This record gives sequence, C-alpha cells and structure tokens, in this order.
Amino acid sequence: MYRSEYLKDSGRTERQGGLSVQVLGKPVLPWLLAGVLAACPAIASAGVEEGLAAARQNDFATALKEFQPLAEHGSASAQYYLGSMFLNGQGVTINPAVAVKLISQAAGQGFAAAQADLGLMYFNGEVVPKNDPEAVKWLAKAAAQGFANAQFLLGLAYLEGTGTALNEAEAIRWFSAAAEQGHAPAQYNLGSLYLSGQGVTRNAAKAVSWISKAAGQGFAPAQFMLGVSYAEGTGVAKDEAEAVKWFSAAAEQEHAPAQYNLGSMYLSGRGVTRNAAVGIKWVSKAAEQGYAPAQFMLGVAYAEGTGVTKDHEAGIKWISKATHQGYAPALNRQSTMHQNEF
Repeated sequence: MYRSEYLKDSGRTERQGGLSVQVLGKPVLPWLLAGVLAACPAIASAGVEEGLAAARQNDFATALKEFQPLAEHGSASAQYYLGSMFLNGQGVTINPAVAVKLISQAAGQGFAAAQADLGLMYFNGEVVPKNDPEAVKWLAKAAAQGFANAQFLLGLAYLEGTGTALNEAEAIRWFSAAAEQGHAPAQYNLGSLYLSGQGVTRNAAKAVSWISKAAGQGFAPAQFMLGVSYAEGTGVAKDEAEAVKWFSAAAEQEHAPAQYNLGSMYLSGRGVTRNAAVGIKWVSKAAEQGYAPAQFMLGVAYAEGTGVTKDHEAGIKWISKATHQGYAPALNRQSTMHQNEF
C-alpha cells in the first residue's frame, strides 16, 4: 500500500547562509522591498526622493545621477541606495567593494536598512569575509531602530547561538517585535516556537494564531504548517478540508512537503474527493524536487499501479532515489525487494 500520511517534518525555519531564514535570498534593491521606506523615514533631500522615483521606474541612469553627488556629500540614504546599485549591477557595473564601502558608510551614520544589510553580508560571507559577531553587532543596531528584518535576523542569531550566546528568550523577544510589524517569516518562526514550546510555554492556539498571520500573507512554510495544524487538530478544530486548502496554497508555490501532503490527501480521499491521478500529480511534483518521502510514495505507486500504470522499472527508480537519501521506509522496502515484487 502507498503511504498516505501527511508529514510535518518541514515545520522548521528555512536556511539562508548561516541562518535559518527565507527572506532576501539574494540582495535585492531595498527600495523595492515593501515597507522599507516606512522603516527608514529619514530621506533627507528631494534628490534622494527623485532618485528613488527613478529607480522604481527602472531609470537607473537618473537614479545614479541623483544619488552619486549626494552620497559624495555624506547623505546616508544616498550612500545606501547607491551602494545597493553597485551590489546589484543596476545602472552601474557590479562592484562589491564599492557597494560595501558605501553601505558601510551609511550604516556608520545610523541608517537602519544599511545596518541590516551589512549584518546580513557578514552572516553570508559573500561580499565581505564571514564574521558572525560583526553581523550581530550591525543587526542589533538596526533592530533597536525598529527595522523588522533586522529584528527577525537577530532573533535567529539568538535562537541558534550564531555570533552571540544562545538565548531563546531574546530570540522570542525579537521575533515578537518583528512579528508585530507584520514580518511573515518572524510570525511563522514565533508560531513554530509556541507550537514546540521552545523558549516559551507551549501554546498551540497562540502558535496557530501567528502561523495564520504569516499564511495569510502568502508565506508558503506557514501555509504548510497551518495545513498540518488543521489536519491534526492542533490549536484549531480538526478540519481536513481546511488542511487541503492550505496545503494547496503552499503547493502552488512549489513547497515540496505541501505538494506531498496534498497528494497524499487526494490519494486517500481525506478532506477532498479521492482522486488518484491528481494525488500522483502532486506527489510527482514533490518527488521531482528531490523530496524523499514523495519519491518513495511515487515508487510504491508505480509498483502497485496506484494512480498510474504499473511500472516495475519506474518503481525501482523512484524508491532508489529515496534510498540514496537515506529515507528509512525506502531502505526497509529495498531490503525486502524481489525481482518482481517490492
């Protein structure tokens, strides 16, 4: 029989560089990030505002013309935005050294977005040598100014003991500060901690409340975890149809565990009308992303002809892929394989 259980082993933070995050995977021009101007209101001159307006229209030549003289005269905001252009190669040739110099100058003047970006650079160690304590120093400066992404990253540093002593209470404090500002990954992490009772008294209802806020913003890991909560009745009344809804939302964003769980529910007819073909479609998507439980389930489906035409070779192929990842059910199945039977 195929395995029809839903999995919750992805209910943890995602990785980025040395930290568990799912934001800013690659440096992005910060003025294109929602809320950054609200977090850094001290835009001192019309020239900076004109440069930002031009950048939003992808007119980087005009943005460069506006930012450069202001940066040379010490405008922190202009230094930051000009440094971001050199970091991303927008309107100029990519030059990490110039970018770091400019962003560092802005950070030194107290510009919170620059401090946050500089901290992230030190964590990632891509454009500057990796230096976790230096990263924490700059993130703490930005977090103290209320910059939500810095608060989130600082919370992660405390949670993992990266660049600072592990301190779960401080992690909760900074996740909470960012979550209250609507920062979806912080809301998700805060909810996850309430769900596990790590650093805080376990409170499933409060966990689901925070995870729901992140899910409502379209954050796929939160949508997945909310689906698990409804499937299990953890912190909410059990509602498998609602679980299908949230697994579907995350699955559409290519979240492999959600695709697997959604496929499992279609295969078993839980929360949705049973449809083996649709179930296999979603399991296949997760398997193709390298998700071992899905690879195993797909292999068994081919071996048994569940939702697909029975295919011995395809069954071996997918079970072997899961085996190579050390997935225990696949290893157990392989140990009992016979030439024509799994």
